Amino acid sequence: MKSLHSEKNGIAYIAVRGRIGKPINAEFQKTIREILKSDTRRLLFDLSSLEYLRSSDLRLILNAVKEIQRKSGRVVFCCLKGYVKEVFAVTCLDSMIAVRDSVESGRKELLRGLKAA
Repeated sequence: MKSLHSEKNGIAYIAVRGRIGKPINAEFQKTIREILKSDTRRLLFDLSSLEYLRSSDLRLILNAVKEIQRKSGRVVFCCLKGYVKEVFAVTCLDSMIAVRDSVESGRKELLRGLKAA
């Protein structure tokens, strides 16, 4: 598993690729911790290349969502496919957290939220 992290226009962007290993990949955990320690209030997850999601991985991601929302921030997931999309649908996460079809539409959603904030 690889995670790529960048920040632009007040939006933290995380692209997750491959499978998140067991135990949860240390690089991914570190990336999430760094984002949560910062003043970041907008987070975009690109899951287009994520093949598999364990419940412990999902818990880490949901804890990040909860922390960002506690800061009055917003989180958008984009590019869900296959098994990961199915997990979001079965757990009804796709109805509780913003999900968009592309990175660009996810960014627009978060930028719209920034202008309104």
